[in-house]
Amino acid sequence: MGKQGNQHSFLRTIILVSTFGGLLFGYDTGVINGALPYMSESDQLNLNSFTQGLVTSALLFGAAFGAVIGGRLADYNGRRKTILYLAILFFVSTIGCTISPNAAVMILCRFLLGLAVGGASVTVPTYLAEMSPAESRGKMVTQNELMIVTGQLLAFTFNAIIGNMLGENPHVWRYMLPIAAIPAVFLFFGMLRVPESPRWLVSKGKNNEALTVLQKIRESKRAKSELQEIESAYEKEAKMEKATFKDLTTPWVRRVVFLGIGIAVVQQITGVNSIMYYGTEILKDAGFQTEAALIGNIGNGVISVLATFVGIWLLGKVGRRPMLITGLVGTTTALLLIGIFSLVFEGSAALPYIVLALTITFLAFQQGAISPVTWLMLSEIFPLRLRGLGMGVTVFCLWGINFLVGLTFPVLLASIGLSTTFFVFVVLGIGAILFVKKFLPETKGLTLEELEQRFRSYDNEDADVMNDNKII
Repeated sequence: MGKQGNQHSFLRTIILVSTFGGLLFGYDTGVINGALPYMSESDQLNLNSFTQGLVTSALLFGAAFGAVIGGRLADYNGRRKTILYLAILFFVSTIGCTISPNAAVMILCRFLLGLAVGGASVTVPTYLAEMSPAESRGKMVTQNELMIVTGQLLAFTFNAIIGNMLGENPHVWRYMLPIAAIPAVFLFFGMLRVPESPRWLVSKGKNNEALTVLQKIRESKRAKSELQEIESAYEKEAKMEKATFKDLTTPWVRRVVFLGIGIAVVQQITGVNSIMYYGTEILKDAGFQTEAALIGNIGNGVISVLATFVGIWLLGKVGRRPMLITGLVGTTTALLLIGIFSLVFEGSAALPYIVLALTITFLAFQQGAISPVTWLMLSEIFPLRLRGLGMGVTVFCLWGINFLVGLTFPVLLASIGLSTTFFVFVVLGIGAILFVKKFLPETKGLTLEELEQRFRSYDNEDADVMNDNKII
């Protein structure tokens, strides 16, 4: 029992250490929310609405490429070594952002930080999935989602503390950014103490090393049987011809990739990241002072964490399609109400509190329904042969749309105002609901093989018709 306890303890250490990559992902995407108002007032950076968008979205542009490059690096160098490289990149680019003398250097360092965020968004979940026992894989991989929203909450909290203590200091943003260097140090030194993924070791012919790793995190008998399963799965994959862009000429393959891109786009066009990146600016625009907006923004972070717990619980109880549609109806309604109240109560003392309550409602639906379903469905819909191509294309599109939202939001806010900007997202939200209702399949309760068979035999009937056969 003592040995088994040690194995469980070591596995928990592996989860904690590797998910610091998710924490960094969350902190670095969230910290700009509170730092941006002070950056905009800085004489050194001299930001207008467009360069505000560039500073924010440079990270997202980098993340699109980091996701693609990170996956390749993790296959070539190993998951563990890639996460070590990412920790160094997180640290160096964070310090670079902190000491940036002008907007150009800031944008470059944010792009480099984005490479690290994108790499972590792919490599950490892969590492977790390959280290975890099959029966608890979903639970372990979603720990990373929790760490991302926890990182954002920490960013909002530190922003509020620093902003309220040092708000008069023109360099206050330089105190907010470097805090992200601390988890990067933990990630680096922690990863030095954990092993490589046994799945990757088998792919490089290091089967004895893979068994040694498995024996540290599984009981002896199970370690040997799991090694055989990994070897068998790897042999099948090695014989399998990998999908390329030529495969998109096959109708069912094209449909699966189209659905993957659709799911990625749906998650982003709700406007969630306009609130995660520009929440403080939105609350300032509604009428809060900067320091009060920073404190109000902590509410957004708290609800994101709580809603993620609820979302993970709901995934085991509710179908993916109804959960996604409910989430989209909730987010679209919240944005519509923000737009209406911003017009009706313009200049009113009540408006900032109404907007804060509605952004919290929005995030409850987004993080409690839309985001958990997005990542789970993307991991489910691609058959093994298509997984590399499908995930590569869809994650790149997800970050690409994220970049466009991050770049254009401050420009829209400055040119057409808060209410009209949210009405634009309402229209996109309605489009997302129609897309999910017409095209998206239900994947709950089906094996990956059954799903592949359903996609192959799909004959252009819409989702509702196929629902009668319990396929979708």
